[in-house]
Amino acid sequence: MDRPQYQTLADIEVEVVRPEQRGFTLTGQGRDGAQYEVGLRLDMPLDSKTRAVLGELLSQAELSVSRRVPVGGGQTRLRERAHKR
Repeated sequence: MDRPQYQTLADIEVEVVRPEQRGFTLTGQGRDGAQYEVGLRLDMPLDSKTRAVLGELLSQAELSVSRRVPVGGGQTRLRERAHKR
């Protein structure tokens, strides 16, 4: 079976990590020069030490955001939804 193909939407160098109630917000600049913001939500509470360590690790991260390439008419469905708005 073939693996699904993914299309890279953005490669982001994280510049700022903001702790939130249930996770983090990561802000950074992409290779395309645009600013990006990524929300990371966790389903578990974090103690302050774990939150600090995760924040430090995430501040050193680079992110790649990809999506699966639609199979068979995905673009058509997206256009149809956009026209209904």
